[in-house]
Amino acid sequence: MVLPHAVGALGHHGPIIAVVGRRATVGSRAVSVRSRHVNVLVLPTGTLANASLEIARSSLSGPIVDHSIRSFLFARLLADREGALGDADYDEDLLFAAAVMHDLGLGQHATGEARFEVEGADLAAAVLRRHGVAERDVDRVWEAIALHASVGIAHRRGLLTSLTHRGVFADTGRFTDGVAERLRQEVFDAYPKPAGDRSIANAIVAHAARSEAAAPPGSLGFELLRQHREAEGARVDRLEG
Repeated sequence: MVLPHAVGALGHHGPIIAVVGRRATVGSRAVSVRSRHVNVLVLPTGTLANASLEIARSSLSGPIVDHSIRSFLFARLLADREGALGDADYDEDLLFAAAVMHDLGLGQHATGEARFEVEGADLAAAVLRRHGVAERDVDRVWEAIALHASVGIAHRRGLLTSLTHRGVFADTGRFTDGVAERLRQEVFDAYPKPAGDRSIANAIVAHAARSEAAAPPGSLGFELLRQHREAEGARVDRLEG
């Protein structure tokens, strides 16, 4: 069955995402798995969505891009489960931008002069401004990205920040009770997560090692870099022992 130029789950007209094999791809036809209210694998389209995905794909490794897309899909599923899709504060374009660009601080455009969450937020804000997004919404996306790794803080901010944070961590195994296992598997089938993959952790460590400002005490980068250096020191000791 094909739905030419279908109206998206949230009323968006235009090309939507077709599920071809295991991965969702951009197209003008769609066959998609449904949750209660959303097409699980459909991604937003439009100039902002395309620009967000383009900068992610051009500057980040494939596994991190897939993680970012899964983060959006899980965030939207959480919003669906909680009945938030109709909230005035729910904006799917901004959620997609925040989720897909949340790790830009680990990519080629980052300078290593600040913690990766902040660098990513700054880079994403620049993309939004180039596309004429209102400054209030730029600030919302900036906060969502800057706080996406802040456990205990992000979920107490606005809907966009909370969903971005929880979508990111749903992909790492937290908040699993918010998404049905069948739907989680649909996401992982479309965007596979390699077993034992440490792409994100390794990228955070590499960024943190670039400068003291990139890994201030108490930050995720600081902690992962400390653990990495301790493990390396232990390994050297074993080799020399």
